[in-house]
Amino acid sequence: MKQFKLIDTLMGWIAFAIAAFVYCSTIEPTASFWDCPEFITTAFKLEVGHPPGAPFFMLTGNLFSQFTDDPTKVAMMVNIMSALLSAACIMFLFWSISHLTRKLVGENGQIKTWGQGLTVELAAMTGAMAYTFSDTFWYSAVEGEVYAYSSLFTAVVFWLILKWEDNADKPGADRWLILIAYLTGLSIGVHLLNLLCLPALVLVWYYKRNTNPNVKGSLMALLGSFVLVAVVLYGIVPGIVKVGGWFELLFVNKLDQPFNTGLIMYLLVLIATVLWAIWESTKQKSRLRMNLSFIASIGMLGIPFYGHGISSVVIGVVAMVVLYFVLNYAKDGIHWVSARLMNTTLLCLLMIMIGYSSYAVIVIRSEANPPMDQNSPEDVFTLGSYLARDQYGDSPLLYGQPYSAPVKMEVKGQYYVPAYTEGAPQYQRVEKKTEDEPDRYEIIDYKKKYIYAYNMLFPRMHSDRHKNNYEEWMGGIKGKNVTIDHLGERKTIKVPTMWENLYFFYSYQVNFMYWRYFMWNFAGRQNDIQGHGEYEHGNWITGIPYLDNMRLGDQSKLPTELRENKGRNVFYCLPLLLGIIGLIWQVNKRASTKEGMVDEGVKQFWVVFFLFFMTGLAIVLYLNQTPVQPRERDYAYAGSFYAFAIWIGLGVAAISDLLNKFVFKKNDTMGAVLSGLCLLVPVQMASQTWDDHDRSGRYTCRDFGQNYLMSLDEGKAPIIFTNGDNDTFPLWYCQETEGFRTDARVCNLSYLQTDWYIDQMKRPAYDSPAVPITWKRLQYVTGTREGISVRPGELERAIEILKDDPQAMKELLGENPYELSNIIDKWILNDDEVLQCFPTDSVVITIDKEAVRRSGMMIAGDSIPDVMHISLKGKRAVYKNEMMIYEMLCRTNWERPMYVACTVGSDNYGSLGNNFVREGLADRITPFNTKESGMTMDTERMYDNLMNKFRFGGLDNPDIYLDETVLRMCYTHRRLFATLAMQLMREGKEEKALEVVRYAKEVIPAETVRHNYMSGSMDLARVWLMHGEKQEAEGIVTDIATNACEYLDWYATLKPRVQQSCAQDILYNVYQLSNAVEILESAESANLKEMEEKLQAYHVMFSGYLYR
Repeated sequence: MKQFKLIDTLMGWIAFAIAAFVYCSTIEPTASFWDCPEFITTAFKLEVGHPPGAPFFMLTGNLFSQFTDDPTKVAMMVNIMSALLSAACIMFLFWSISHLTRKLVGENGQIKTWGQGLTVELAAMTGAMAYTFSDTFWYSAVEGEVYAYSSLFTAVVFWLILKWEDNADKPGADRWLILIAYLTGLSIGVHLLNLLCLPALVLVWYYKRNTNPNVKGSLMALLGSFVLVAVVLYGIVPGIVKVGGWFELLFVNKLDQPFNTGLIMYLLVLIATVLWAIWESTKQKSRLRMNLSFIASIGMLGIPFYGHGISSVVIGVVAMVVLYFVLNYAKDGIHWVSARLMNTTLLCLLMIMIGYSSYAVIVIRSEANPPMDQNSPEDVFTLGSYLARDQYGDSPLLYGQPYSAPVKMEVKGQYYVPAYTEGAPQYQRVEKKTEDEPDRYEIIDYKKKYIYAYNMLFPRMHSDRHKNNYEEWMGGIKGKNVTIDHLGERKTIKVPTMWENLYFFYSYQVNFMYWRYFMWNFAGRQNDIQGHGEYEHGNWITGIPYLDNMRLGDQSKLPTELRENKGRNVFYCLPLLLGIIGLIWQVNKRASTKEGMVDEGVKQFWVVFFLFFMTGLAIVLYLNQTPVQPRERDYAYAGSFYAFAIWIGLGVAAISDLLNKFVFKKNDTMGAVLSGLCLLVPVQMASQTWDDHDRSGRYTCRDFGQNYLMSLDEGKAPIIFTNGDNDTFPLWYCQETEGFRTDARVCNLSYLQTDWYIDQMKRPAYDSPAVPITWKRLQYVTGTREGISVRPGELERAIEILKDDPQAMKELLGENPYELSNIIDKWILNDDEVLQCFPTDSVVITIDKEAVRRSGMMIAGDSIPDVMHISLKGKRAVYKNEMMIYEMLCRTNWERPMYVACTVGSDNYGSLGNNFVREGLADRITPFNTKESGMTMDTERMYDNLMNKFRFGGLDNPDIYLDETVLRMCYTHRRLFATLAMQLMREGKEEKALEVVRYAKEVIPAETVRHNYMSGSMDLARVWLMHGEKQEAEGIVTDIATNACEYLDWYATLKPRVQQSCAQDILYNVYQLSNAVEILESAESANLKEMEEKLQAYHVMFSGYLYR
């Protein structure tokens, strides 16, 4: 069939066009929640995002951002980039399926008949479209995140592997391998997931080079592929940084050169060495020089230098000596490692280096000190920490501690201290005391790996912070008792048994955190609410009542809001069945070649299987995830679902083959035509998944980020403290990308405990002056004043000692020893580490009353107090981020407003909660004790913000799709309306309160955001009722009551064991219903009697949970 190649190419582009139309039609027109605002900002202004960075994504995103001169359209451009990259992924998936199918149905890998060609194209289109409309991939395709780009790299590399297979026996075939190496290097600048394609590459290479492959050879090839992954991941990626660090220390610390001189010299020597080795392996004039240059290249890349210190050098030297003998080994005059292999390897390494060089962007941009400069990786040492994601810690994999094991303690001097093994030194630039001092690096600490009192094999339950979560998931852990040495005594602890450990691995990490996601994509999804094991949230379903009810209870009795959830998708397992058929057919299919019939299908199966395994279950093994993840993690396994889509496509070929074999024995076209009915599978998937992936018209992330910023006082360079992704990244996006409220300073409290972030806060940014932190860098550098102990009574003892010498007391303790600024200056910043403490648990700030009046803040009391009291009672230590808040509070003198986002937890803002006044989505820190006065809200400012300034992201559109994350933010906004309206009623401002509830109904309608207790809807109903609007109040409360009854009826259908795990939800819904009944009674509702009877029945039904 001469036209097959043309048709195949054209059909691939048609698949691209379909996917591009779908994704571009459903992209979010602005930033999405979680990491997207950060990635869009890093792309637009080439700023430095969170480790390990995505420099190539930044560069490509920056290119797409150039297609608009409107900053409000930048996010859309980056989202379009993701959409087009995802569509390209679909195109390469089409061609990969086409290639594999052609090998199985054609003759000698060639298509001879129209029936064969039609089978191949239908198989490829079905598999490609199934992946197009799959839940996980579509989710990533319509937002500015790295996973769409990463999927494209996976698709292209896998396709190139197959192209190499087609051309392996032709001259110049190695260029395909070199291109794969280049893309692998580039992919490191997006995400490391693409490295997991390498086992598939090695298997294809093995099968192509061995006409009679066997199990032993396949296993050896796999082992070699794992070594190859390790070489890139643990050799090249950290090795370049390690050897570069040695050069940097030599040139800076020994030769007195400026910072980064050694890194530049290293890169020049590295490039020269690799090019020399390539030249030698090309000319082949001297085997000795060829070998030496090859070894020098491997050494310069840092591949053999595993570990740190002298042991790293010894290991590297030994490895290079061994490599030298391997390269010299020859049999019958033929070297085991040929010049061609060396040349190809060196070219591949060069291409990886070129691709990996995108990380130069990170160092260059960090050196320029942009406003967003996370971890400040401006030299080779900080870049190494950045790439290694040191700030996130690590989890034990094969051997380590269970969650209940304490850190082993050892005696040092008179104290017990945690035991640890000392790792690699951590270098940092020396802070110069004068301009004339030369640049220097110093060791500030060593990486520490703590030693635990008890360890076990394959520790899956390892996190002490999740002890209760493990117990809850397992329904209690019986465990076993072991005796350990702790603080010089024998102590018995309970640790999980190996069986319990393996059960958690299977039930949670494999089943819940992988197979559940897998089934979402190919069987069906219950709803889009993040589940933690409940029967009603986030499970996989089939849409077949018998199967679903058997596993999860009667699905027809689920509450209406769950049954009508847009995230409810049912595929009836059709994609799953098609994939299983394709898998089985592939394993058993023999193909026609020049050598006769061969087991081509089995070879293909192992290639696809290891792509499936390495990008799925292997990641599960590596991540060792804990329970109660902050969000669903299915995006990490998109590559695995990609591999299964290949089997879906092959399922179509299998059906065509079976029809031709048993029904249409003389006409292969009819079987192909009938197999085309399988295209209805992705069509059915699209009909289910479109509504919960269509983000068009949704501006919630951008608008809610602006609402935080609009809550801040204008014209006074306010500071707002945030803590999580969704109250920080949208604000950064609004400022950095759209240029909105650049006078405000967003200060993330989780970062504020690091020296690099304090550095950034001390620099001006756009229209925001530096924050008022007066500490010198040496006073807050990493390892210094990380936590300051609270020692009540210490100040009183000092006063007692100095009471007879007032002058000495003033010099040593300040005018007022309890003054916070004096405690910071005299104690915390004291050079004597013994005195670095909070010597009292009750501190004060003397208030400049005129400054308070000038600030424009609400006077939240009868008068302005003389001092502000801050209580540290119950605190054992004050950490660096809290100290920075106190430092700013001392230095602003109320002239510069300071706010805390209302979404920040109470553990994070330094015991200042009693001084908050709410003005919108942020609480203003004031000198007043507002908890005592009850004046916790500035209703005038809050009214102006909510009614005149806030925007609501298109929530008035009844067709808008709101996922769980967006809904939580919607609840926060509705709660603001409710609390404002109630406070206005207390202040006697009834008309304003009525305006507030009317506006709330308009901008956050119940059609898009259902009423419930969490969103403050009960208070909205109470305000309506106070104004005599009984029908409005009854409507809200009836909705809440009906929903609560539906949930309680659902819980009643569950088995007692399952019901017990829902105890908190049962209590919550009974509480909702009880509140609703009270309001219905006040509203004289006709529904009152019915709801009262139901409430009484539920009290009887669930008495075991309500009265224990």
